[in-house]
Amino acid sequence: MFQFQFKQLLPIWAVAATMMSCSRKPVEQDTQDRSDSTELSYLNEPLVESPYTADPSAHVFGDRIYIYPSHDVESHVEEDDTGGHFNMEDYHVYSMKSPDAEVVDHGKVLGVEDVPWARRQMWAPDAAEKDGKYFLYFPAKDSSDIFRIGVAVASRPTGPFKPKDKPIKGSFSIDPAVFKDDQGDYYLYWGGIWGGQLQKWRTGTYLSTSDSPYADEPSDHEPAIAPKVAKLAENMIEFSEAPRDVIIVDEGGEPIVAGDHDRRFFEAAWVHKHDGIYYFSYSTGDTHKIVYATGSNPYGPFTYQGVLLEPVQGWTNHHSIVKVDDQWYLFYHDTQLSGKTHLRNIKMMPLEHRKDGSIVTIDPIIKNE
Repeated sequence: MFQFQFKQLLPIWAVAATMMSCSRKPVEQDTQDRSDSTELSYLNEPLVESPYTADPSAHVFGDRIYIYPSHDVESHVEEDDTGGHFNMEDYHVYSMKSPDAEVVDHGKVLGVEDVPWARRQMWAPDAAEKDGKYFLYFPAKDSSDIFRIGVAVASRPTGPFKPKDKPIKGSFSIDPAVFKDDQGDYYLYWGGIWGGQLQKWRTGTYLSTSDSPYADEPSDHEPAIAPKVAKLAENMIEFSEAPRDVIIVDEGGEPIVAGDHDRRFFEAAWVHKHDGIYYFSYSTGDTHKIVYATGSNPYGPFTYQGVLLEPVQGWTNHHSIVKVDDQWYLFYHDTQLSGKTHLRNIKMMPLEHRKDGSIVTIDPIIKNE
């Protein structure tokens, strides 16, 4: 096993507001908005310096924190809004004894060559434990270049994971995230527009009217494309029901519209529960924020509340939220080490819920004037 030194967390109060454009722009242009490391300071340092890691899904299993991230690799695919240059091929698992301990790399636990149905692009995964078994949920493109969600099983949280021969029946798109409710039920949330292909499933079957990643989106005044949720079956490798829409509404109870880029869902769904409230958080994508909405049950609807994490350096962001003892932590990524959109590094920091249930907004970048 290889070990990497955990970097000391900086104080949560070190916040500086820096907003980014809401308009659709080429990936490289958006990246440059926060990529000049000579002018920036960072609220947190990378957890892992090598290899490149992204999309950290964190959980506490037993007495350790386990992180299931993507493994970024150099790519020769031209950057565009379909994300073809995010050409990840395998997964590593990391663990920590405590938030201020060393990060341990447990090595490669699953590769695209191990998955019979997968062709390429193993994007953001997540994991869950049930009855002493560990389940790794992951998206990958099949032989038709359509994203599906697969599952692999292990007897330890560090794998290695053995994949099922076929993806989950009825699955599509990207970014699976598992939430275990107090009653012991497990829910899988997923979805991502543009390169994640969620917009191509609006009719219930895969339909593409154009090679453009946003050609199949609704009009700006129509309800935004909804992420999906389905309760998992007892065996954890199937859905026990048909996928449902996760509806995100404004303060008046109306669905967030597609043209509302500051609040509409883009990708990176995550659910956590605090003081009886269900928090559905997600990335707004081309406005580069992590925002959150709240509801009274795992299915929603969820009412938009505000920004959880301001934009990071780099075009994407993808997060997870986990409670360690009595403290909540936010895991996320940026491009501090490489300055390249597709070569990211994972980070973590404390997350604060106010007494009224709202979450303190974090800006991960300190602008040096």
